Amino acid sequence: METRYDELLRRLREASRPDREPPAAARAYAETVRRHAYRVSDADVERLLEAGMTEDDVFETTVAAAVGAGLARFDAALRALG
Repeated sequence: METRYDELLRRLREASRPDREPPAAARAYAETVRRHAYRVSDADVERLLEAGMTEDDVFETTVAAAVGAGLARFDAALRALG
């Protein structure tokens, strides 16, 4: 099903790369962002920083996981409508 947002969605998928594997230290964190973002705490981020990730790494992991989850839900909604 086509939408007027297809080009924007393509660019978002490309920029966020939601299908990439998160760093090993951030796999559980990324899963929490994908499934239960409201449970992410400052302590979770601190653990990632202590594990050697940079703030940029944490940000990119967070964005990729959140965008990936949102796009998966969007795709499911389009399938349900189609």
